[in-house]
Amino acid sequence: MPRPLIGITMSRRKSSSGERDLYGVLYPYVEAVCGQGGLPMLIPLGLQMDELRDLYDRADGLVLSGGGDIHPEQYGDTLTELCTRIDPERDELEFALVRWAAAEGKPILAICRGIQSMNVALGGTLWRDLATELPNAAKHDCYPNYPRDQRTHSLSVTPDSRLAQLLQVTSVEVNSLHHQACREVAPEMRQVAIAPDGIVEAAEIPNHPYAVGVQWHPEWIQDTPDQRGLFAGLVNACGNGHI
Repeated sequence: MPRPLIGITMSRRKSSSGERDLYGVLYPYVEAVCGQGGLPMLIPLGLQMDELRDLYDRADGLVLSGGGDIHPEQYGDTLTELCTRIDPERDELEFALVRWAAAEGKPILAICRGIQSMNVALGGTLWRDLATELPNAAKHDCYPNYPRDQRTHSLSVTPDSRLAQLLQVTSVEVNSLHHQACREVAPEMRQVAIAPDGIVEAAEIPNHPYAVGVQWHPEWIQDTPDQRGLFAGLVNACGNGHI
């Protein structure tokens, strides 16, 4: 039986010389997909739309990985100095993947920046910087000297959601590595988890084979069954794989 092909989006960085772009994804994404029986297929930036569609068609499922900020003009807001690592080309690539997957029922797991891409692509908005726009919110961005797998806050999961079925819990501790978050959830999506301060931590598309977005990084805490369940659910939703 062929292993499902899982397309994983990539980030852009400059080479050490600054002369060329480098595309990459951190290894825990690959490890998490392989660990649940999937076969990773990396999706680079710089593709023409027909080339992207070809890769999309070959993939059985998608992972939208973390990364820099989405340009605020994509959700009707203005750019500030607090928005970092803006990459309009990546925005357009991921928005296309999200819209295709939402319309055609292709399984998709969207992580950190990924849930933000999914939300904006489908008509939602973002908080550009939680610390300045919601000063009473808890700290959600990187903690100095904390490892990426450090669980820093709890969240409450909607009991009748797909997310609750995947995690098999309705309350869980997660890591937190983001300074932005979903503000208005897209009409097509449903909020299914919140942090104690009310920040949206997960959303999904109802009546879709598998379209789940989470604000934390399950790939860094995949040592526990609840977080592995997100990747197992994605791979299982892909059925028997690409034929």
